[in-house]
Amino acid sequence: MNLELLESFGQNYPEEADGTLDCISMALTCTFNRWGTLLAVGCNDGRIVIWDFLTRGIAKIISAHIHPVCSLCWSRDGHKLVSASTDNIVSQWDVLSGDCDQRFRFPSPILKVQYHPRDQNKVLVCPMKSAPVMLTLSDSKHVVLPVDDDSDLNVVASFDRRGEYIYTGNAKGKILVLKTDTQDLVASFRVTTGTSNTTAIKSIEFARKGSCFLINTADRIIRVYDGREILTCGRDGEPEPMQKLQDLVNRTPWKKCCFSGDGEYIVAGSARQHALYIWEKSIGNLVKILHGTRGELLLDVAWHPVRPIIASISSGVVSIWAQNQVENWSAFAPDFKELDENVEYEERESEFDIEDEDKSEPEQTGADAAEDEEVDVTSVDPIAAFCSSDEELEDSKALLYLPIAPEVEDPEENPYGPPPDAVQTSLMEEGAGSEKKRQSSADGPQPPKKKTKTTNIELQGVPNDEVHPLLGVKGDGKSKKKQAGRPKGSKGKEKDSPFKPKLYKGDRGLPLEGAAKGRVQAEPSQPLTAGGAISELL
Repeated sequence: MNLELLESFGQNYPEEADGTLDCISMALTCTFNRWGTLLAVGCNDGRIVIWDFLTRGIAKIISAHIHPVCSLCWSRDGHKLVSASTDNIVSQWDVLSGDCDQRFRFPSPILKVQYHPRDQNKVLVCPMKSAPVMLTLSDSKHVVLPVDDDSDLNVVASFDRRGEYIYTGNAKGKILVLKTDTQDLVASFRVTTGTSNTTAIKSIEFARKGSCFLINTADRIIRVYDGREILTCGRDGEPEPMQKLQDLVNRTPWKKCCFSGDGEYIVAGSARQHALYIWEKSIGNLVKILHGTRGELLLDVAWHPVRPIIASISSGVVSIWAQNQVENWSAFAPDFKELDENVEYEERESEFDIEDEDKSEPEQTGADAAEDEEVDVTSVDPIAAFCSSDEELEDSKALLYLPIAPEVEDPEENPYGPPPDAVQTSLMEEGAGSEKKRQSSADGPQPPKKKTKTTNIELQGVPNDEVHPLLGVKGDGKSKKKQAGRPKGSKGKEKDSPFKPKLYKGDRGLPLEGAAKGRVQAEPSQPLTAGGAISELL
């Protein structure tokens, strides 16, 4: 894949819908890995569905939680996933095996989990009504981050692009910049409206390239800042945003915002409808509005790390937005003509001769010297889009794709068979031996899985009766309204049997290879019924 050739000279943002990904159960959140080859989708029944984004097929299904998955994050090398569910549990998963490495139980619901961008031993967790917590996975310890006002614990937090600093924001508009290693306060400022009133911070998002970040606030304005300027201003600084982005006509509140892979565009999903607004960061002008199905409510938005592709979730389905690719054959053959009907071809005199007799002798120029140069076709140059500015090489151990194991109905003990002369002598023994082997394989010869270590995180002064906003029991009226249609829609689908095998036969539009893998991975999840999770929701 040569990304340099894929770069378009025109706009670098999606323009139209490019299909959907049906995860069988209701999708709630999604995130791309660092290369954009895999898309992890957290579902309403607690499963994590990993899509191979190039083939648009299901590569793996992890039966992760019993309750809905509300937040996901990939590790830097792609081998691990950290997830949070609405029952206050944070888990780390091995992507290849699907096993749970560690589990943490919090006293209140989790709004967001995020790996440290460079150190996958650290995970940032944002619980409700609590200061953010940084987990150290190796020793299961945690550090509660300092906050500006102990009475205001509606705090959101995010690592910066390289994980050197943690940015936190509270409901009074105060942003704190903390050194990740020491939790020391490095800089701070307050986000104010035009009348110097404060506004609550809803989310903080960083660009993958450059030092810019955006702050989504309750006053329906997206402010874009330069991280270097924030650090220069120091404590109680007054930095000016580079851009203020908003919908002046409809005064749209924003559900989720993020940068494009190159950091040049910003997409924001409306909290009122399935609509995506795309701005150019440098100028601040609105370049595109993508409209989904009317009446649907948006849940999550993710921009592909290296391509102009956006994934959005509404009504439990992942929608893909991309550019319209027009085939242009003249780019390969300049004299290419598209014909409406057959025409008679006139052959040149020497067209099919082995040696062109009419060809004039070429002049001896530097072209001959160029032919003698050896061309290096073995070494692979690193792809610039996958390397940070402080790195020279790509990660050699990175997990870009998931292998899909073939589904074998009746595996043979010896696929190549014994030699012909030994068939008669060993027939009886082989029959008995194969029967024993089948019995042992049915009994489960695999070693029992080790029990996952669960750590209880004790947080002082945090209420235990909080309910996650996704469930819509507590909180504002919007969250109730938002969730009214979703659990009912899934109840009818999955009430009787969690996932009937027929759903994996391809009749719901899944690719066959993904369907086969989906069935293999879904069978162990039968005891964890989706009906239980949905009854909890209702």
